[in-house]
Amino acid sequence: MKKPRTCVLRTDGINCDEETFYAFEKAGAECRMVHVNQLRRGEERLSTYQILALPGGFSYGDDVHSGKILAVELTSFLREQLLEFVNAGKLVLGICNGFQVLVRTGLLPYRNLGEIKAALISNDSGHFECRWVNLVVERSHCVFTRGMEGAVIHAQVAHGEGKFYTDPATMQEIENRGQVAFRYAAAGGMPSMDYPDNPNGSLNAVAGICDSTGRIMGMMPHPERYVEKTQHPDWRRMPCADAAPHGLVIFKNAVAYIRQT
Repeated sequence: MKKPRTCVLRTDGINCDEETFYAFEKAGAECRMVHVNQLRRGEERLSTYQILALPGGFSYGDDVHSGKILAVELTSFLREQLLEFVNAGKLVLGICNGFQVLVRTGLLPYRNLGEIKAALISNDSGHFECRWVNLVVERSHCVFTRGMEGAVIHAQVAHGEGKFYTDPATMQEIENRGQVAFRYAAAGGMPSMDYPDNPNGSLNAVAGICDSTGRIMGMMPHPERYVEKTQHPDWRRMPCADAAPHGLVIFKNAVAYIRQT
């Protein structure tokens, strides 16, 4: 069976590209590291790929605002390619800084390039948060979380600007449309606004959202850091030792979706 081609987008400051590449390849994709300048020069075309991955890190040093410069680059110089890619029903995954880029482009939450309706702003704690957290997987249209609904999974956060924020009307619309994919949760799985369960103070404990089609998803936690069971700090104590690492399932869902379409 042909492997889905995945573009792992790179630029200055991105530092989770190799982990994201590894996660998709482990899940069964064929990956290629593509620098944004290769797309701008025409050496690469998004149309040759089925999945676009925007990894974590600090694109362009997060100057001005986290993810903003890369978002402007995508919407200004690569607008037609990006629209063609999205309208073709392909998949887009933004992790941490990639999530920040997606909301700055307008692809999330409403898939309207250039229309910013949400933001990832500074953590309520006022400092960088790096730890493992619990996430409850919500029922949604999200391609990346199929079969995971209701599960409590573990993931690592590593960000200084991860608080999901929007106006009340937009938040309500996101909720009504079932676009919340993950929420920060207490150990028992209940969504939590309390620190440190919610590491940044995100509204409605939102840790990740998708667009209305479920094909574009952004999340602040890092699933690519839990695709091997030994990556979990308590892996020797984990029940169900044969179960797939929680992050790997997200990448496998993406690969399976492309193979089925």
